[in-house]
Amino acid sequence: MTTADAGEATGRARPASRVRAALSRRLGVDPRALAAFRVALGVVLLADLALRARNLTAFYTDAGALPRATLAEASPLGARLSLHTVSGEPWAVALLFLVAGAAAVALAAGYRTRVAAAVSLVLLASLQARNPFVLNAGDTLLLQLVGSGLLCPLGARWSVDAVRRRGDGPADATGKREAGRVAGPASGRVAGPAAALLLSLVAVVYVSNAVEKLRGIAWPAGEAVERVFRLTYLHGPLGGLVPEWSVLLSAATYGWLALLFASPLLIAAAGRVRAALAGTLLAAHLSMALTLQIGVFSVTSAAALVPFFPPFVWDRVERVVAPAAGRLRELAERRFAPPSRTEGSGAASAVRERAAAAIPVVAAVLLVALVAWNGMVLGLVEAPDPVASVSDPTERGWDMFAPDPPSTDALVLATATTADGERIDALYGDRVARDRPPGDARAYPTARWRKFLTPLADDPDPARVDPLLAHLCDRAAGFADGGGAGDAGDAGDGRIQSVTVSAVGVDVYDGETRVEEVGTGSCSGR
Repeated sequence: MTTADAGEATGRARPASRVRAALSRRLGVDPRALAAFRVALGVVLLADLALRARNLTAFYTDAGALPRATLAEASPLGARLSLHTVSGEPWAVALLFLVAGAAAVALAAGYRTRVAAAVSLVLLASLQARNPFVLNAGDTLLLQLVGSGLLCPLGARWSVDAVRRRGDGPADATGKREAGRVAGPASGRVAGPAAALLLSLVAVVYVSNAVEKLRGIAWPAGEAVERVFRLTYLHGPLGGLVPEWSVLLSAATYGWLALLFASPLLIAAAGRVRAALAGTLLAAHLSMALTLQIGVFSVTSAAALVPFFPPFVWDRVERVVAPAAGRLRELAERRFAPPSRTEGSGAASAVRERAAAAIPVVAAVLLVALVAWNGMVLGLVEAPDPVASVSDPTERGWDMFAPDPPSTDALVLATATTADGERIDALYGDRVARDRPPGDARAYPTARWRKFLTPLADDPDPARVDPLLAHLCDRAAGFADGGGAGDAGDAGDGRIQSVTVSAVGVDVYDGETRVEEVGTGSCSGR
């Protein structure tokens, strides 16, 4: 090859190299960001389990509001596939909670990371299938994040696995096998379909929600955030302290819309622009966690933003935590011996290599499916007949408070009557007025109770209402016997005769109150 030919080849290679570098900066993820994401994911999984455990009997056992027989009628596929339907006893469900908790801890620590992620994914899917009536968008997002993370090298850095390999660098052989492709040392990023899937999932959620919000009236008019904070059932720990200033709340509405429409820059931009946008979104989600009772959605969304922070952020993080990180590494090195020379050889190694080779293919297929499905959700793409025959994508979108937030404050009356005429709140356990007015209604104890009960006001299906009333009879009986909250244990004859559940809706603008009885059941003989 002549000098001129070599120069021409080099000239052609430079644009291609620049394109690859640009794509790596936008669709690649710093391995330290993946490590931080892994830790955040483990913490969110633990928080989710802890919050669910408060209602373990109520929502996941045969003694609760959704016994396995009721689930089998409502969701036959979920009943067949969920491991949590193997037994309806509280101890069996609690055992699965403990296993899921151990897997989440292992994931956060980066111990047998891929196995821990796989176990977490299976048990999370099983738990969600056990009671689909208490789920929200945060649960869907969490499941998809764990699934996407399973395909990424989450244990390549800041992990027990990295210490055991004696290689804490981003481009070691294990990292290459796990990721499908690890960018070279110059970029220091994990790149490939798996990383692109993880980043695209988050961007798709924001863009889809932005489009849905514009289809309503309250968001374009700047009224949505004010309406949300008028809903007392959504108030979190600091929700009642939000100032009722229309100008401030209108600015918050337009500010959140602006962030949603800027969300494509999470992928299209790089460096400080991406870091600033991800940081602003993360701060907004954490503020929601303090002011709104929306389950794990806020903290899950915050965890999802961690992979977007670029290398310079993690350089600074490493400098700050270097002393503590060094001590933890020394502790891990003493506690966890490196694998033997023969580990990973033979048939097991061959299986792992084939599985690693399949990861980019699986991730690429899922990436295409993600984009296509959300196109159908938004109505931009017509659903093929095989999809439309089993599901309506437009009913499964990212429609958080979209197209408009509710304008009715949803409250509940759950009243148990004892043999001597005393009345007990069957959800909270304290005594209530003998003639309990609708104005005495209360917000739901948890976000999951709200998700479970509010649809029953519109469709009080006896197949679901009867088990609910039976559970509330038992719950109220426990309160009356002195095992619950408040002073219900002082109620004379503690035998519960009946339970009545009503949904109360209060218009946030004119105060008009609407009461819908969900059901009344006798507790005699229980």
